[in-house]
Amino acid sequence: MSKRYLITSALPYANGPLHIGHLAGAYLPADIYVRYLRSMGEDVVFICGSDEHGAAITIRAKKDGVEPQEIVDRYNTLIKETFEKVGVSFDIYHRTSSQLHHETAQEFFRDLHGKEEFIKQTAEQYYDEEANQFLADRYITGTCPKCNHEEAYGDQCENCGSTLSPTELIKPVSKLSGNTPVLKETTHWYLPLDKYEDWLRPWIEEGELDGKRHHRPKEWKPHVLGQCKSWLDGGLQPRAMTRDLTWGVDVPQEIEGSEGKKLYVWLDAPIGYISATRQWAEENGKDWKPYWQDEETKLVHFIGKDNIVFHCVIFPVILKANGNYILPDNVPANQFLNLEGRKISTSKNWAIWVHEFIEDFKGQPEFIDILRYYMIKVMPETRDSEFTWKGFQEANNSELVGTFANFINRVVVLTQKYYEGVIPEINSELIINCSSEEGKTSSFHAELNAIKIHLDRIGEFVHKYDFRSALKEVMNLADLGNKLLQFNAPWSLIKTDEEKTKVVMNIAVQVVEALRVAIEPFLPGTSERMSELLNLPQVENNSFKSMLAKLEKREFLIPVGHQINKPIHLFTKLKDEWVDEQIRKLEESQNKEIVFTPIKEEATFDEFQKMDIRTGTILTAEKVKKAKKLLKLTVDIGLEERTVVSGIAEFFKPEDIVGKEVLLLANLAPRKIRGVESEGMILMAENEKGELAFVSPQSGFGNGFTVR
Repeated sequence: MSKRYLITSALPYANGPLHIGHLAGAYLPADIYVRYLRSMGEDVVFICGSDEHGAAITIRAKKDGVEPQEIVDRYNTLIKETFEKVGVSFDIYHRTSSQLHHETAQEFFRDLHGKEEFIKQTAEQYYDEEANQFLADRYITGTCPKCNHEEAYGDQCENCGSTLSPTELIKPVSKLSGNTPVLKETTHWYLPLDKYEDWLRPWIEEGELDGKRHHRPKEWKPHVLGQCKSWLDGGLQPRAMTRDLTWGVDVPQEIEGSEGKKLYVWLDAPIGYISATRQWAEENGKDWKPYWQDEETKLVHFIGKDNIVFHCVIFPVILKANGNYILPDNVPANQFLNLEGRKISTSKNWAIWVHEFIEDFKGQPEFIDILRYYMIKVMPETRDSEFTWKGFQEANNSELVGTFANFINRVVVLTQKYYEGVIPEINSELIINCSSEEGKTSSFHAELNAIKIHLDRIGEFVHKYDFRSALKEVMNLADLGNKLLQFNAPWSLIKTDEEKTKVVMNIAVQVVEALRVAIEPFLPGTSERMSELLNLPQVENNSFKSMLAKLEKREFLIPVGHQINKPIHLFTKLKDEWVDEQIRKLEESQNKEIVFTPIKEEATFDEFQKMDIRTGTILTAEKVKKAKKLLKLTVDIGLEERTVVSGIAEFFKPEDIVGKEVLLLANLAPRKIRGVESEGMILMAENEKGELAFVSPQSGFGNGFTVR
């Protein structure tokens, strides 16, 4: 057994929200693994954070017409909140734009530069003559030479997973101008990957490092090993570790030729795992070094298949070249999740955005766990898989409602009915019908052993990174509970043998308790609701381990005399109409050509200056009688309060906008609207659907100031 575990999930780019493909690839599997380890009492740290550098960020910033910092601030907040709401339990969610990360990444570069691990060379790189800029990998798209996908990037093809160099692309195009780039000489520092093949190949293929057993290759997923071997067999080449960019981690200034050079994102980003661990340790009074530098630590990277080479070849080379760091024990990369028969596409908006899903079902916490359940059930662990709304419905109705919740509800209802919710005392020597096979008999202790067998299997599957099978084993345990009731029929048995009925119901409650602990890594919200149902503390570190120890000794998981609470609905069936609505929303979300309102005729600066626009705050808001679209507002604009009638009632409730900071056109001639004199106009933005949004000053800016 390992002394400690360090678990990482791929750092998501802070240039957009999370979709379900992200969740299924690197975050849910890691969360299950970590939650299970915690429940087994292991020393484990779970690391992640926003990847806030690289071309993807600057491309998004250019598209939105803002600075890169604004983009990463916006999406770091959104992504972090999304993870929290969907129950992914990082010990820290850090940022690569932090000062600590910049310092850590620069320390690595200095170290490798000082050890002469880099080679400095001049080579041709694509250059956009119109933008007057060298093009980093993600600034270039073209046709993949391996699979002919027409939207491959300069560093990889997300369709087939191949890692590329920009010059391999067929018909390359600059994402800055849309022009065909030209080749131009530039100087960079390269990591000569071919130099490390003597140890890299046996480490990957045989699990040996420095003459010692490091890991077992047979425990790595076949597609992970296959992609690594393909790279090795194709011949490793030097890879540039710096880029000509304006956004990112600076090459240390004291190094000659560093001006205008940034660290390559695949040198910078994985070091983010280390800087995040350092930040976590600092905040928690821990020493970070054992988690990265002690051979008794098990390091596991959870990623998607498009990141395999970076985590299995490039980052291990960087760590080994430094000389002080352990290498990953496993990189259990998942493949891709498709959606309703098509590849998920962010550019075409063919995706289910996790934050939107959470918002759509706010106030219905069970939906988070239905999503988690179905995502695990279709998790693309060894091959691409597919999410469908019909499958989502069937998983909920048949398994979560029909098997899991139905069993728990029956146990609680019968325990309340027969024993007023108190766990009955039993004669453990009595013989009952076996839960695993109809027609056979069993005993209380044999049934406890049957529970333990399922729990042991769950652990075995988790350690093999086979989370689909682990979840199935949880459901098998619920099925065992259902069969216990079915084969013993306590609702009939109680009429002839009350003592045997007590044994059956006691065992059934023990199964429910086992499910409460076993389901926590997969559906933490459901486990919390079950804790309330059973009148027990929430699952904690060591809970799974403690449960196994009790079962080993044939002890009660819930003691005799314990009082449970009244039944609650854990899950509810979803109707066909609900599925139809979700599919309709998905199809309507497709990017359509937006018809923008034409620019109005030219206005002079003097005409603009006539408008007196002031910052203000809405003090009161109420509906205007007999007017569906109108709200009567009182707005504080600093020097006075104004009454304004605004046609926004279709989009905003009065109670939701009190305190809202707004912009008010203050010198608009007053006019009576539905008997109320309106003294100005609130500025609003309107999209192609006619939906309105407030145009607001920066929060806390103050009232009465002019817009110019």
